[in-house]
Amino acid sequence: MKLVFMIGSGAVGKMTVGQELMKITDLRLFHNHMTIEPVLEIFGYYDSNTIKELREAVFRNFAASDRYGMIFTYMWDFDSPSDWEYIEHVKSIFAPFQTSFYCVELVADRKVRLERNKTENRLMHKPSKRDLELSDQRNRHLDENYRLVSREGEIPFENYLRIDNTYISANEAARMIKEKFDL
Repeated sequence: MKLVFMIGSGAVGKMTVGQELMKITDLRLFHNHMTIEPVLEIFGYYDSNTIKELREAVFRNFAASDRYGMIFTYMWDFDSPSDWEYIEHVKSIFAPFQTSFYCVELVADRKVRLERNKTENRLMHKPSKRDLELSDQRNRHLDENYRLVSREGEIPFENYLRIDNTYISANEAARMIKEKFDL
């Protein structure tokens, strides 16, 4: 089993690169909005406990499956101890299944990310982002209040890759990941 954490700021391209990586490997994509959007639709608000429980069920059942591996997208606040603990918790679910862990950090300029915030693919898969003004405000808020880009040497994964995807396509980023980790 392989587990690829695809991390980065809002609208950096985690889902889109994950989609491209899924096309060229046997990995399956579990982007964070796959649990967020149904909960928003059902509850009418962001219910973090329900989102966490849904993710847990997916992780447990996937880890025990015979699948090749998973790409999980996540916005990691490096100043938040609970985010560090969450990554370790997810790893602990997969560890008993001889899982190899990978971390891909995507970084891109804010201007580019705000443009990506409006792409058809993003809006199709993330209905909560369709109010573009509100979504842009959220991204600016996240940038100003959370540290979503790691410092050099901070990521504790043996298999780690940082990609500045400001000026490269999602397909090119996916190919870099596949080649680097021989996926």
